Amino acid sequence: MYIESLIFASEEPITISDIKATLKDVLEISYKDQQIEEAISILREKYNADDYSMEIVAINEGFQFMSKGAYHDVISTLLRLISKKKLSKAALETLSIIAYKQPVSKTDMESIRGVNCDYTVQKLLEKELVEIVGRADGPGRPLLYGTSPKFMNYFGIKSIKELPKLKEVEGEQAEEKIGEEASVDEYTAVFNIETEEE
Repeated sequence: MYIESLIFASEEPITISDIKATLKDVLEISYKDQQIEEAISILREKYNADDYSMEIVAINEGFQFMSKGAYHDVISTLLRLISKKKLSKAALETLSIIAYKQPVSKTDMESIRGVNCDYTVQKLLEKELVEIVGRADGPGRPLLYGTSPKFMNYFGIKSIKELPKLKEVEGEQAEEKIGEEASVDEYTAVFNIETEEE
């Protein structure tokens, strides 16, 4: 069914108006809203059956395929594994600093890592693990970065407060150094994941 394929292929919730416009363009047939709504209702009933691990959910005036709640744990575990495998050592170091020091500027990241962070920050933005959260008040008003909701999902935490304290990994002395001279290794140790070669 065309409507089913459109909902499946759409990365964002697809609206009835977008479905209508697509079908009119491809099939040269004009459907009424009610016809589209009835078709979606039939599809939603179909996927509500226990035979399917996904369902069609109404989100923000659109519709999207989503996994059912019973499968969220196994899917989130897979996503975390995929995300972790794709992180380079440099990306993990930068992400760890952002997680513990946010909101943080690239200048601050670079002072801790000792190298330029432009490339790794860009990669983390592309992976949607970090986001721009504002600007600093200092000269030039540099951008400030923080972790994103996707970061929480991938690492299986509900808030930044759930991250281990540095002293839990490296001893009490490490926590005293955070914001001063804590090493990159002390930041990344809490994630304890494998990284790919750069």
